[in-house]
Amino acid sequence: MKIYNVKIINLPKILDPRGNLSFIEENNHIPFKIARSYWIYDVPGGEIRGGHSYKKNQEFIVALSGSFDVIIDDGKERKVFSLNRSYYGLYVPKGLWRQMVNFSTNSLALILASIPFDQEDYIYDYEQYKAHSK
Repeated sequence: MKIYNVKIINLPKILDPRGNLSFIEENNHIPFKIARSYWIYDVPGGEIRGGHSYKKNQEFIVALSGSFDVIIDDGKERKVFSLNRSYYGLYVPKGLWRQMVNFSTNSLALILASIPFDQEDYIYDYEQYKAHSK
């Protein structure tokens, strides 16, 4: 998979003086059926999350609160995506290395995944990832 397949997807934003609303629909706003959702929070300063690739799983990452950066790497090229709004997210196809860094205080990352948790789907070693991605 190549880095150009990663993209920011804008979500519907309904403005209301009482508070705004955004939503995500599977197979509509994101190109997969949601099989799992999880969130990352209370990340200590300077910590890195992720640092792996998936063989099958696709993800959609949203900064529900605060901000953080997602580093995407296809083995040849690396790109940083800054997420800091709850009305857009980052679509990450399978087969790309990803790390999440620079978490702000009280940040909340929502991740929607295309498959249930499967330990066998993960590649944690970067050199193994590069060999697998060829």
